[in-house]
Formats: sequence, structure tokens, C-alpha cells
Amino acid sequence: MVGSLDGFVGKLQKKIYEDAKEILGDTGYQRWLNPMHMGIIEDPDGYACVHGKCGDTMEIYLKFENERVKEASYRTDGCRSSNVCGSFASELAFGKTPDELLEVTGETILNKLNNISPEDQHCAFLAAETLQEALNDYMIKGRKKRL
Repeated sequence: MVGSLDGFVGKLQKKIYEDAKEILGDTGYQRWLNPMHMGIIEDPDGYACVHGKCGDTMEIYLKFENERVKEASYRTDGCRSSNVCGSFASELAFGKTPDELLEVTGETILNKLNNISPEDQHCAFLAAETLQEALNDYMIKGRKKRL
């Protein structure tokens, strides 16, 4: 009985990995296996939490130093595509000024991924929208400090 369960689990895991590679493409698949920039940044300078139409929630945290992103991270309760897109959105934020962050769009994230299934492309736009909201939060906080 244990042998048949192990065989079933092995086949199921192989299927999950094959499906992920097909949906995410090679670049996204590698990032899904080795996610980067996942987690909470305590006392962020910019933070946003956006609920997507698909039901996924994305959070992005930003820390700035000398008007450039020093740290960026994300969290999501969403699917593997949301995780990959959140990771790339955070990565794309590093070292950027607020003006440069404005240029990070869903298309920018999709270009980084190269090949993600059309059904999951909305995740890139959720990640970009969350990044822009975190930037907006940073700008509002900075404006209040200057007043």
C-alpha cells in the first residue's frame, strides 16, 4: 500500500512541475522553484495591498534610501503565477527612483517572464498595480513629512 501511495505522489508531483513549466515558461518556472524577495519588510516606506479581480491578494513593501529603492518584497495568497509576478515586480523595483518605478508596468513584468500562459497574464498586471500603489503610499507619506 505504501509503495502505491509513493508512486501516486511521485506521479502527481511530476504532473504539477510539468504543468507549472508549461504555464510559466522556463524563466517563470525557475523563479517559482526559487522565489526571491518574498516576505514582509518591517516599517516600510511604501506599502500596498491590492485584491485582484481573480481573487488573489498581492502585497508589496518598499524601503527607500537616498530616493532609491533599497529593499523590496512581496506576499501573495495567490497562485504560482501571482508568486512569480510578485517576485519579478519586487526585483524590478530595486535601485529605482520613484520616477523610474512609474515605468514598471504589467507589460514590463510580462517581458521579464518571456512566456506565461494568456490565462495567467493578469497576475503581472496585479503585481504592477500593487507596486504602483506602494509607490503612491511612499509619495503620500513623504509629502506629509514635508508639510
